[in-house]
Amino acid sequence: MGFAGSVIIVIISLGAAVIIKNYFFVPKHLPAPKLDLNTYWGPGSNALYKENAMVKSYDITVKSEVIEDLKAQLQRPLQLHEPLEYVGFEYGFNSYYLENVVKYWRDEYLVNWPKPQQAAGKTVLPLLLLHGWPGSVREFYEIIPLLTEANDQNNYVFEVIVPSLPGYGWSQGSAKKDFGCAQAAVIMRNLMLRLGHKKFLIQGGDWGSIIGANMAALFPHNIIGYHSNMCGSMGPTTILKMIAAYFMPSLFYEKEYSKFFKPLPELFSHLMAETGYLHIQATKPDTIGAALTSNPVGLAAYILEKFSTWTNPQYKHLLDGGLTRRYTLDALLDNVMIYYVTNSITTSVRLYAEQFSQSQGQLQLDRVAVTVPTGCARFQNELMHSTDSQLKERFLNLVHSTYHNHGGHFAAMELPEILYKDFIDFVKKLDI
Repeated sequence: MGFAGSVIIVIISLGAAVIIKNYFFVPKHLPAPKLDLNTYWGPGSNALYKENAMVKSYDITVKSEVIEDLKAQLQRPLQLHEPLEYVGFEYGFNSYYLENVVKYWRDEYLVNWPKPQQAAGKTVLPLLLLHGWPGSVREFYEIIPLLTEANDQNNYVFEVIVPSLPGYGWSQGSAKKDFGCAQAAVIMRNLMLRLGHKKFLIQGGDWGSIIGANMAALFPHNIIGYHSNMCGSMGPTTILKMIAAYFMPSLFYEKEYSKFFKPLPELFSHLMAETGYLHIQATKPDTIGAALTSNPVGLAAYILEKFSTWTNPQYKHLLDGGLTRRYTLDALLDNVMIYYVTNSITTSVRLYAEQFSQSQGQLQLDRVAVTVPTGCARFQNELMHSTDSQLKERFLNLVHSTYHNHGGHFAAMELPEILYKDFIDFVKKLDI
């Protein structure tokens, strides 16, 4: 095991002792906190704000000078260091392949800008799709037609609502502190009510999974069902079960699913290697934002590296990061462009700092039980997974739980057909 492994085991043991203490002396579930449903998060005094429930159409346009400036920046010679010999993406985005991405972006992608809009389909059930970081609404482009168009496979067609999270894309970011996932849940619920949907379904991953779970916990009377491709819970008993599963795996999952659950030392090592971004975004979001703003090449490298390693950790050993094995460069650059043309990288990463703040932690939303029907889809290459036993500590009505041997963090964009089928199988269990 080595010294590092021994240290990890000691840390796990100490953590388990603390958790066991909390298990016996702290209530398992807490009541939902009372949140202000009408907090003003815009700039200036809320005394100047007037509520307006009107829903207006909005045409997304990008000023021509923004595109021309981007083209000019991409024309500049790249002053990049050569990668180490025989290295793919192990040290981050390979500079040789980055040159290829920039060339395609400049010479082919931007030639076709703007792209035509996609047609809407027939509607029946309201469905809120929630993205995360470094994704965007672009993640859902391939799955939206599957959800909105009738087919012979099932009786369900959906009215799909796909908002950019506050601070992402064309959604205004908060001008005030303490806007975390709890407050985003309030905003998303208010949006659905404003659109006339008093009851609706939710599907989400990454931040979308946390915001969706918060909505289910805070507003169960509004949620028909909650489905996620990144279900998780971090309550004391959940963590205790994660530790116990390491020592007694057969008690928590079947052998055929063992590849989804890494041994704790391996899991911690993997998370340490892949979560450096999280620490800087949770502590100094405006610093990394300043480095990436008006820096299209750096922004692309920072975002697209996640689409490599979070899709498949083995892709980091490839010179091109395996990016086009699951995605097209057009789709990937669509996502980068949303951050670039809206200048939203800083406001997007601020969500990390707010979510890990003391004020957000005091809400203890992760210890509020979710009673609405819940469906959880696991894609093998997701950063980490939870067993059913862990999930049931928070999701008391887990009616759907699946394992998929392929796919990673961006399931909607990588494997839209599989995620669609999983979601439909979940909806069928709701007897709607």
